[in-house]
Formats: sequence, C-alpha cells, structure tokens
Amino acid sequence: MVKQIWVVVIAELFSTSLWFSANSASDSLTKLWGLTPSDIGFLTNSVQIGFIVGTLFFSLSGWADKYSSSKIFALSSILGAVFNALFAIFSEGLTSASAFRFVVGLSLAGIYPLGMKLIVSWDPKTAGKSLGLLVGMLTLGTALPHGVRWLGADLSWQLIILSSSCLALLAALAVSLLGDGPHLKSLTNRPRIAFSNVLQAFRVREFRLSAMGYFGHMWELYAFWTILPLLLLPIVSSDDLLPASYVSGLAFVIIGVGALGCILGGVASQRLGSARVAWTALLTSGLICFIYPFLEQASPFFKLISLLVWGFAVVADSPQFSAMSAKACPPELVGTALTIQNSIGFLITVLSISIVTFALPYVGDKVAWILLPGPIFGLSFMRTLLSSKSAQ
Repeated sequence: MVKQIWVVVIAELFSTSLWFSANSASDSLTKLWGLTPSDIGFLTNSVQIGFIVGTLFFSLSGWADKYSSSKIFALSSILGAVFNALFAIFSEGLTSASAFRFVVGLSLAGIYPLGMKLIVSWDPKTAGKSLGLLVGMLTLGTALPHGVRWLGADLSWQLIILSSSCLALLAALAVSLLGDGPHLKSLTNRPRIAFSNVLQAFRVREFRLSAMGYFGHMWELYAFWTILPLLLLPIVSSDDLLPASYVSGLAFVIIGVGALGCILGGVASQRLGSARVAWTALLTSGLICFIYPFLEQASPFFKLISLLVWGFAVVADSPQFSAMSAKACPPELVGTALTIQNSIGFLITVLSISIVTFALPYVGDKVAWILLPGPIFGLSFMRTLLSSKSAQ
C-alpha cells in the first residue's frame, strides 16, 4: 500500500499548487493592477468561496460518496489546471482574475477532500499517519509557487502560475492510472445521501468535538498563509543583508516547513493519538499568535525564527482533525462528512482572511491577535476531546 499512498500524496502536492499560485505573484499583481492588501485578500477569498461552493455541492449531492474518488480527483485537477492557466493568460484586472480563481476553488473541492478519502481507501488503519503525509503535501503544494517564484525570479508571473497548471495535469494522470483503494470504495449505484443523514455525523460526540477544533484551527491557518508575505516585507526591508526577492523564498520555507509538521505529527499520532498531537500543535500556534506582536522591536532573525515555528505548528494539527473525524463518523458518510466539515471550515477562512487583510495596514504585527481567537476556540473543544476514549 505504500506505493499507492505516495502516488496520492505526490498528486496532492502537484494539484494543490493551484491554491496559492496567485499569491506567489502578489507583488507583481500589486504593481500591475494597483492592488491593496485587502484586494489580495479578495483574490484569495475568490478561491476559498469557490472551494466552499464546490464542497457544498459534493456534500448535498452525495457525489463524494457516490462516485469514484480517483475520477473526481483527476477531472477536478484538469479543470483547475485549465482555469489557472486562463487566469495567467487572460486576466485583465481584479474582477476577471477573481472569476478565474473562483473556478480554481471549485476544482479544489474535488481534490483536497476527495484526496483524503482516497488515501484512507488504501489503508484506513494508518489514517493519522497517511493524512499527515497528505496534508503535508497540500502544505508544500501551497508553498510551491513561492519557491518557483524565488528560483525563477527573472521569469514572468504568468510562467510561474502556468507551472502549477502543468503540475496539476501530471497529478490528474497519476491518480486516474492509480484508481481507488480497496477500502471505503465508492458505489456508482448508491442513492443520493440525504442531507439530514449527513447531519447524523454531527450528532456523534467525537466527530462534533473534532469538527469544532478544526473550525478554530481554520480561522488561523489560511489567514496566516495569506498575510505571510506581507509580514515578511518589513522584516526583509529592515535587514540590508536580505534582498527583496527573498520574500518569496522565506514564504516558501515558512509555509513549507508545515509539511514537516504534518508528517512528524502523523508519525507521533501512531503513538500519542491524534487528539494529543492536534492539541499540542494548536497550543503552539496559539502561543505564537499571542507573542508575535510583542516582537515588533526584535531582531529580524528572531522574528523569522518565530514565523518558522508558527509555520511548523499552524498546520500540523489539520490532518489529525481529519483523521479523528474520519474515524468518528459512520463509514458510509466518510467522504460527505469530511467534505461538509471542509466547507464550513473554509467559510470561516473567508471571514478571517477578509478581516486580517483589511486590518493589516492599520495594526501591523498586532494582526496576529485577530487570529488568536481561533486557537482559543479550538483548544476549548480539544480539552474535552482529550479526556474522551478517542484520545487513546
């Protein structure tokens, strides 16, 4: 099963490079179209809203559990690759760019949640470890455009974005050749699952607590990823040893180190349990949220170390929430339940991204305190979950 799992996680890496491909070109787009940080947040939220609409469709239609996960993943990757390329080639301003990015978000609804179901279908017994790998690849995929931008500093922003489309097409080919795993296999003759049945998952105590912890985590995660280049700009500009081009490189490293957090958290979950790993990661990122504004006068090096720790911890809990939710809900609802959990979580990100990108020019580093309620909320539910049998 190891080979198949790695095919899925590498495909996730390639396909999810579509997610923040536009953000890797935010400096170029700011100059070209005269965008503000709030506009960059709006462009990011176009993807998030598309993802929400897509996940709601998969949840309400039951497609997430009715049709082959590998086929949905492959078709979604192709759709995302096409509209990501259209964004790079035909965008003329914020309005047209947002429309293209919205469809990219729609496609990601068939990539991320279905990727989780697909990897569980190969080996459900190691869900925490496998999902750690999967979300680690999503994190690295999120960072990848920043890395390509850094390495290809002389390339146009369009070519940087088109590279993500090429990677997504490779992912579609790999997953279509792989197919579905032997566990939790989709049945094409399964009737549509009523939404009232989906809500049954939220009546399960362990699933509900895990979902609430996940929602708190989501308030922080994507908002942090969105504003990270904007937090790095003043750090780089204050250090004569760091050229401006290092913003993309640093963003790649700080976001990308979260992949290591996911993978190590997945390994640790086999011994400590998913709940303890998620608690530790969420507590760590919450502490950084609290202390970061006090580092305003600290050295650039110390601030970068703090951001590195934040990047490591901020996403390390994500796969563990998914693993706990997958184990807690009824087997026939795994795909749909994870998809609706994702949908609600990403709806939360729209609000947090809008608030922090609007507030950043006015409050500077204190914007981290706007993210702090997310970890506090999540930890309050995780404390209860830790005492339950699912934490063992």
